[in-house]
Order: sequence, then structure tokens, then C-alpha cells
Amino acid sequence: MTRLERRYRRFLLAYPAGYRKAHGDELIDILLDTAEPGRRTPEIREALGLLMGGLRTRVEHAAAGPAWRDGLHLGVAALTVANLAALLPFVTAIPLWTALSALTVLAVLRGRVRLALPLLLLTGAKATAIASGVPLFDHVLMPITSGPRSVDGLFATTGPQVVALSYALAFAGSLVLAAGAHPLKARSWWWLAVAPAICVGPALMGESAFPVGVVRAVIELGLLAVAVCAARMARDPRWGVAALVYLLSVTVAIAEHGPYLTVRHLAYWALLALPAVTALLVAREHRRTALR
Repeated sequence: MTRLERRYRRFLLAYPAGYRKAHGDELIDILLDTAEPGRRTPEIREALGLLMGGLRTRVEHAAAGPAWRDGLHLGVAALTVANLAALLPFVTAIPLWTALSALTVLAVLRGRVRLALPLLLLTGAKATAIASGVPLFDHVLMPITSGPRSVDGLFATTGPQVVALSYALAFAGSLVLAAGAHPLKARSWWWLAVAPAICVGPALMGESAFPVGVVRAVIELGLLAVAVCAARMARDPRWGVAALVYLLSVTVAIAEHGPYLTVRHLAYWALLALPAVTALLVAREHRRTALR
């Protein structure tokens, strides 16, 4: 294998494994036949073409099955990851409940929503009890903090109604998915990296009682931007459905602090709402164009 072929094959990793197995050798042969004699690295145009083609193929493969069902599954996965992210900084104080929350995320990601239902009930009841300051199942010293450097305790700026609704949305979505006859596909393992990422950086936007983590906001906007691109590529609304499910939980959390909101917090909500709605509109517009 020449150096040029090895580098071509590295770029082919952007394609799904099944696609590479079926068409990888054919693509390599075409690229090698059309390459200039003596070339050792792919042209920039070829490299970008392979990367974009691989991403487009992955998106098209992901757009399989009923869009609303798969989008709801993706939205429930995002909700459970967000719930886990809220507990992770306090894992030393509530290790059992953080572990059960992580197990919930795994169950949802692997498509085992029936297993996730009792876990959501348990962790949701415990999280709501902590937010209410009520002992449940075990005795935990409250307020719960992650250490001497903690500014706020767990759910210090979030009411029990919001916490309960967040878990209720995930439970209701899982219940709808569990009622379906067809099995759910497994989600990417990369979702496991999202929870630790969004609980890093406790920076607050403004001095409102409602904190908006800057790191979390950046990650949320990045994921929503990916949803818009995927919806446009596949002409499929499933990513828009998932984005709206997540946006609903964010809207409820923001609305709870209505009298104390600042322009920055409203701007944060608008920045999330814009790509969420765009993901649906883009898919709808492209589908209309394709049908003409």
C-alpha cells in the first residue's frame, strides 16, 4: 500500500463502515487512477470531497425509519444526558443516584426504553425530592455541594416543578417509544461525552438567579447547528423533532424565573430556538422542492 493510498483510506473513515466495506476499494481505485503520477498526498479538493461525502452518507443512513419516532428517541436521549449532567458535579455526595442516572442514559442510548422507564421514575423522584428539600429513599445532607469551591448547591436555582417536568418529559417520551412495535436503533456512544462536557465551566451569564453555563450554551448551539445541517442534507425532520423536545425543557426552566430574567437569558433562549425551528423548516422546504 502506497502512502497516497493510506491517506485516502484515512479520509474514507468519514464514511460508515458498511459503506466502506461495499464501496471502499472501488473508490480507492478511482482516486488512485485519477491521481497525478508521483503524488503522495491527496489534493485539498479531494480531501474535502471525501469528508463531506462521508458525512452526507452517514446522515442519509441515519435518516431511516419513522422520522417522528427516531426524533423523539433522540430528544429523550438529550434530556437524559442533561439530567445526568446536572448530577455529575455532585457524584461524591450522591454516587448511587448519579450511577442510576448514567444507567438511564445507557438504556436510552441502546434503545432499551422499557428498562429506562423505572430508572426514570426512581431518579426523577429522588431529584425532585432533593430540589424540594425533602428526604426520600435515603438520607442525604442538604444542600448538596460538590466541595468547598461550589458556589451553588444541586438545584439551588431550580425549582422542584422544573426538575420534575424534565424527568416527566423524558418518561413520557420513553413511554411513547416503548409502546411502539419496532425496536429502536442504538445512538452514538459520543453522547456519553456530552454530559461531562456541559457540566464543566460554572460561569454565569449576568447576575440573574437563573444561571446559564457558557460552556453548556456553546455545546448546545453546536449540537443544534449539527441538527440543522443534518436536516438539510437528508431533507428529514427527525433532528428538528429532537431539537424541539429539548427546547421545550429549556423553555420551562427559563419561564420559571420570569421576573428575574435579563436580556442575556432571553437571547440564550432565542439562540436555541432559532436552530431548533430552522431544522424543521429546512427539512420541510427541501422536501417540498424534491417533490416538485
